[in-house]
Amino acid sequence: MPAQRTHPDACPGAVDVHQAADGGLARVRVPGGTLSAAQVDVLRAAATELGDGVLELTSRANLQIRGLAPGAEHELGARLRDAGLLPSMTHERIRNIVAAPLEDNQALVDAIDAALCGVPELASLPGRFLVTVGGAVSGLSGDIGLVGDALFLAGHDSGLRVADPVAAVVTAARVFGEVRGEAWRLSEVDGGVRKITAALGVPGPVKLEPAVTPVAPGAHGSVVVAGVPLGRWDARLLAGVPVRLTPWRSVVLPAGSDTSGLFTSPDSPWHGVSACTGRPGCAKSLADVRADAARWVDTRTAPGRVHWSGCARRCGRPAGDVVEFVATGDAYEEIR
Repeated sequence: MPAQRTHPDACPGAVDVHQAADGGLARVRVPGGTLSAAQVDVLRAAATELGDGVLELTSRANLQIRGLAPGAEHELGARLRDAGLLPSMTHERIRNIVAAPLEDNQALVDAIDAALCGVPELASLPGRFLVTVGGAVSGLSGDIGLVGDALFLAGHDSGLRVADPVAAVVTAARVFGEVRGEAWRLSEVDGGVRKITAALGVPGPVKLEPAVTPVAPGAHGSVVVAGVPLGRWDARLLAGVPVRLTPWRSVVLPAGSDTSGLFTSPDSPWHGVSACTGRPGCAKSLADVRADAARWVDTRTAPGRVHWSGCARRCGRPAGDVVEFVATGDAYEEIR
């Protein structure tokens, strides 16, 4: 049955910002995660001149700028529009398209993004609506996904094989919009997958399993993958460098790029460590989790994924096997 919502969808956008404890929070959608060198520099300048000097990487390969003064979102929106990062003022919150970062798929991502932005009624889709492109990200709980010609729905292979993937995504998004009620995700809609497959054709046997294949830091042919500690990218770094964001809070850079302030080894103590915003950015947090995580990293002895949370809501917790440190007010509870 659809989830019962007690509050509206409040996902921030680039101009419809969220008022956090440390100022305005803008989320810039970057479909497919690809940014030109010029776009990187626009974002770096915006974070420095309008925000707190940091670009935050999200688990959907998007960016956030924090610490915006009241009204600064108007200047930010103008800069993003001029840089080609805000192609639709009406649809900007739904442009969540995560792509396998080492695959040649950006042209398909761009076509899907343009098609979604071209349908007026899809502007009302919730900000959590997610499209995935590529097998490496098919397990990220997307509402609609593509792996080759296979159409995934609610994170699983629907059995449908599509000749026109862009048209299939748009049709699936339209049907979801028509049947979702108050639900934010396709998985919450009773019979939602069945209604989409009825609109697209007869599904065949399901063959593909959803997968999440994180890209490890290090060299990968002509590119290098660099991890960003706690997903906080100092806006002074990577000037004039094209990047591709990953959903694992790392960046894909041309080989030979200056990676100062980042890490490029899977043996780095920062590898696999994540945290929520914590204090002072979140008023609900009971601790400055990022500072505490940074101190802990210096003493880390075991590999694996570790997530730090400032309260029992445990925001940003990765899926799967992860050790958690949850602030209780005067200490941390360790959850395994």
